[in-house]
Amino acid sequence: MKMPNGKLILISSAALIAVALSPAFAAGGGGGGGSVPSQSTPAYDPTVDYQKGATAFRAGQYDEAVKAFKRVVRAMPRNAQAQYLLGASYMALADFKKAKGPMTLAVKYDDKMIDAKRDLGIVHAKLGAAAKANEQLAALKVLEINCGAGCRDKKQLKEAVAQVEAALVAGKTALGPVKPDMYLAQAVSADETYVQAVALINEKRYQDAIAKLDNALWAAGPHPDILTYLGFANRKLQNFEVAEGYYQAALTIAPQHRGALEYYGELKLERGNVAGAKAHLAKLEALCGYGCHEADELRRWIKDAATSAS
Repeated sequence: MKMPNGKLILISSAALIAVALSPAFAAGGGGGGGSVPSQSTPAYDPTVDYQKGATAFRAGQYDEAVKAFKRVVRAMPRNAQAQYLLGASYMALADFKKAKGPMTLAVKYDDKMIDAKRDLGIVHAKLGAAAKANEQLAALKVLEINCGAGCRDKKQLKEAVAQVEAALVAGKTALGPVKPDMYLAQAVSADETYVQAVALINEKRYQDAIAKLDNALWAAGPHPDILTYLGFANRKLQNFEVAEGYYQAALTIAPQHRGALEYYGELKLERGNVAGAKAHLAKLEALCGYGCHEADELRRWIKDAATSAS
């Protein structure tokens, strides 16, 4: 989770568990209804290991955090948060060679994650790869330049630039552990954050909703309902590639997630993939048939698209 000063928060384990069990994590259908799409228990729930990793990380038990986050990224390699936390755990253990891979992937899958760019730059500097460290430094400076008046990331970017510059000066001579630059929150309700995000979506404040959902994702890990609504909000902003990635991630965890199936079908329809949308409808009909809100909604979308095309 991000605080206004840009530092990361890991929610307490009790709050994390409450997120996974809470009825608030019941994404509605395409019309924003109140049906419950999470109808199946996935074979592997990455949020459990994410929570174990977060708890270990907060306690400074970085070996245990590595074990847990490695299980998460094996199942969800595109989860930037888990990749970052895995890399940060290795950095805390002074294992910079192992930190490089997950930090690189964190930047790849979330190129706006300032912490990951900063720490990847530091890792490269400590490994003696000054040119690669300077690449991250240059990227941070561009973000800093483009961060105008009122930009909430301005202080964090300035600090990140200074930290990478200092690491470049120190180079391989300072190879000790790098303490994670994080706040560890007390009992903060990620559940409440998620509910607020859904309210913002209903108000069509999609960018604000994405910020809230990102907070919930940091707190809870890759929960399919959070991923589904991140896909929905990005889709409404026409960030179609990003939206597709979130839908795919949700369905990787929970293949029968009705909300993700519906929304992803709608996205395919918007992009002209009628066959893909019908395939999603067939899956929904097999799951819950007629009278199922998600199937009814996607069926209506397909019918309206056919009417508009005729």
